[in-house]
Amino acid sequence: KETFTPEGLDEALYHGAVLRVRPKAMTVAVIIAGLLPILWGTGAGSEVMSRIAAPMIGGMITAPLLSLFIIPAAYKLIWLRRHKKSVS
Repeated sequence: KETFTPEGLDEALYHGAVLRVRPKAMTVAVIIAGLLPILWGTGAGSEVMSRIAAPMIGGMITAPLLSLFIIPAAYKLIWLRRHKKSVS
């Protein structure tokens, strides 16, 4: 049985996202810092490696944004739609 109210859900989503900001930011920063030299490299095979590094950097920028903002918002919308009758 769920005990969340819409206000409690907002608070849980907020605190869950806040707890994950620092670890995600540190992980993303380290991975991007490791991929930037590959992206900007000029040595042998750099054309192939930069084509691999560019989408990885894009993914490392968008994935945390998705998990911190879009997924909690989508969860809230789905939760509200499922519990519309009991909330009203």
